[in-house]
Order: sequence, then structure tokens, then C-alpha cells
Amino acid sequence: MTKAKPTLATFVSQARGNAGLTLRAVEKETGISNAYLSQLEHGKIQTPAPQNLHKLASLYRVPYEILMQLAGHPIPRPSSDPPPQSVAARIGSVTRDEEDALVEYLQFLRQRKKGR
Repeated sequence: MTKAKPTLATFVSQARGNAGLTLRAVEKETGISNAYLSQLEHGKIQTPAPQNLHKLASLYRVPYEILMQLAGHPIPRPSSDPPPQSVAARIGSVTRDEEDALVEYLQFLRQRKKGR
């Protein structure tokens, strides 16, 4: 028997219960109205704003990504590679000649590293 995937409504309701919080307490902590929270927990709000999900995830101490996924929002996948502009941001703008020299030097360093 396969366990059914919880809905967003069920998940946030259970998370609030696990945290031992009332709707009014959540409203006070997050600024999200208790009426909105009630509608969310009863499935009347299907796709809440990410900022509301973030507030709830922080308060309930649950992964934000799970709430995003249950709400149907895309979940960005972290990249292990730094963004390509990070080197340019560190050194500023370069001329074409400087760029060519940097590429050449990087190739030299990589070849030297392979030779070890």
C-alpha cells in the first residue's frame, strides 16, 4: 500500500499543529491573516504566494522547498558551479586583449595542474 502524498492544506495544517500554534498565533508571528491561513488549511487557496510559504516554513521549521512543491511552484535546483559572471564581478570590465590573456593564463594553469 502506497502512502498518499499530502496536500498543501493537510501539510500546513499538520505543521501548525506540530508547532503547537493557533491560527491567531501564526497570524501574529507572520502577518498572514488567520482567515487566509484557515482557507489555506482547508484547501480553498491552492497556490499561495511564495513569500507567505517562506514565512510559514520558517515559523513551522519545515523545508521551504516542500511547501513550494506542494503549492505547485517551480523549485530551483542549486548549481554546484558558480555563476559565470562571478569572475567578471570580481575583476570588473576587461578589454578584449585582457580577456584573451586571462583565458591563455587559465589554460596554462590548467595544463600545469594536469602535469602534476
